Amino acid sequence: MEERLQKFMARCGVASRRNSEKLIQAGKVKVNDTILTELGVKIDTVKDSVYVNGVEIFLEENKVYIILNKPEGYLSTLKDERGRKTVLDLTEDIEERIFPIGRLDYDTSGLLIMTNDGDIYNKVIHPREKINKVYEATIKGIPSADEINLFCSGIDIGGYVTAPAEIVILKKDTETSKVKITIHEGKKRQIRKMCKMISHPVITLRRISIGNIVLNDLEKGKWRYLTDEEVGYLKNL
Repeated sequence: MEERLQKFMARCGVASRRNSEKLIQAGKVKVNDTILTELGVKIDTVKDSVYVNGVEIFLEENKVYIILNKPEGYLSTLKDERGRKTVLDLTEDIEERIFPIGRLDYDTSGLLIMTNDGDIYNKVIHPREKINKVYEATIKGIPSADEINLFCSGIDIGGYVTAPAEIVILKKDTETSKVKITIHEGKKRQIRKMCKMISHPVITLRRISIGNIVLNDLEKGKWRYLTDEEVGYLKNL
């Protein structure tokens, strides 16, 4: 059976399809005795042997889908050259190689979906329909009506104007506010930049849902398997 190399790598649980392409371009992937650096190459998944960093890879027979309540102080990557903690340190009990779908900042907590299914990864990262991502944040000060309207209509966060979003004040204190923020984009540190632009910088930030996948009462630092219903939802995006 012929299949594009990067898709095969994703199905093996090496990385997402996009990150598999980066590994190929970096010269870290060998098919049989040949190092490949060009994208689009098809392999015979039965006859060809594929090696990543010198280690042969195989299809993951068991597909795994989990959500993790990522604490602050963990990276949403598989490894860190500086030796900082990553989300894999929290999922060591899982035998299969899994990778996070998207990222949460080092100092942001909350819902992170992890899997070894490359097809699911692409459905979440590039869905046919826009997926709402909901966050709870504590911010400095109390936004005015004009600032809320600016936030919701789109803000230039440095060479990029955000799409329409939503911010709802949940609680007001003397010097801070607790807010619920809904976006469907995923630019790096987007919410922090948006809040800073309306002069209400983020103090704490937590993602509580991605579409129909909800964190609920999952403890910080813990993970659980997705239900069949949740997996079906992701497969139909």
